[in-house]
Amino acid sequence: MVIHFLNLGYISPATGVYCKFWMYVEFTLDSESVLLAATISVQRHLLIFRQTAFRLRPQRYIYYYLPLLLSIIYPMIFYLVTVVFYPCDESQWNFTLNMCGDNACYLSNDLVLAALDWILNAGVPVCIIMPANVTIIIRVVRQKARRHQALPWAKQRRMTLQLLGISCLYLFTWIPTVVTNVMQHVHPSSGLYEIQENYISDLTYLICLLLPWLCLGLVPDFSKWLWKNFHRLQHPTNIIGTTVF
Repeated sequence: MVIHFLNLGYISPATGVYCKFWMYVEFTLDSESVLLAATISVQRHLLIFRQTAFRLRPQRYIYYYLPLLLSIIYPMIFYLVTVVFYPCDESQWNFTLNMCGDNACYLSNDLVLAALDWILNAGVPVCIIMPANVTIIIRVVRQKARRHQALPWAKQRRMTLQLLGISCLYLFTWIPTVVTNVMQHVHPSSGLYEIQENYISDLTYLICLLLPWLCLGLVPDFSKWLWKNFHRLQHPTNIIGTTVF
């Protein structure tokens, strides 16, 4: 939908139903992404240091499946109520801006609900991701030092770079968005709205572009495999043999 808008330069079809559908899909997927990242960052501590918590089936459902399921279902229900079913004035849509001006009715009509949405559904999960990933690195190093085990620094460096890379990606893309949106709803400003609409709101799309590559970096020897195949494409091997007619 974003690519379609950027290609045309305007919203098509220019209807409130399409705007609501676009906002519902984008808000839901964005919130699910950050909630899942925060949930997985916390669960990683249990997977590494409390593996016994997942041995029994009831514990697996409580500590593993249930949080992941809530991270997916909760945004779907929340934005179904606040975006789709919330009473809306059709005149507020701007069909010349991305996502119809990114101005859902509940964001402009209910400041408390809007602030809670940005803080609880985006701000708090983002603030959990960085400490959870940093502390897991510290716990791994401290545990090995306590047990007088040798630290495989190559693996430690790779894990540290990957976890910090994922954390910094969410911080870089979400913190400016959350801060400017909360400021905009507390004290509206046309200048801040233009900066937010033209620059800051597009930062979250970087997660879709960069996160898959960061996750692939977690796969052992993926970079070697990728470089090997890329090098093979750049320098194909000529095979000389006998042809029978």
